[in-house]
Amino acid sequence: MTTRTLTVGDTAQAVLLYRHLVGEQPLASDSAFAELIDHPGTWVWGAFLSDHLVAMATLHVLPSMTQGGRPYALVENVVTHQTHRGTGQGRRVMQAAIDAAWAADCYKIMLLTGRTAEARGFYEKLGFGTDEKWGMTIRRVPER
Repeated sequence: MTTRTLTVGDTAQAVLLYRHLVGEQPLASDSAFAELIDHPGTWVWGAFLSDHLVAMATLHVLPSMTQGGRPYALVENVVTHQTHRGTGQGRRVMQAAIDAAWAADCYKIMLLTGRTAEARGFYEKLGFGTDEKWGMTIRRVPER
């Protein structure tokens, strides 16, 4: 078992795993993955079992004018391969993202999740909560 940031060499496996997240919805081209991982302050953390990517999470560290100029973090596109859900792989990539955000001196980490109790419980076990703020979205494309 290995947890590390993804590289351009992981593109094909990442694209396959994104399919577990979005189904048949369109994905960007493979070159967009290279742009994503090359973007300053962005990392995609992956969990590997026998060189197979089984879970991943994207971490964005963003600058801020508040909190003395400390950055904040946003976690997006957390996904675990369907056959590996419930095995701790999602927790591994989330913990790597959390550790990286704290190492970058972020003052908070934000994420949005689906409304299912299972998804909410997963993040609550990692320390996330809904008692401080509400997450809201506005979309220009249909919901998944």
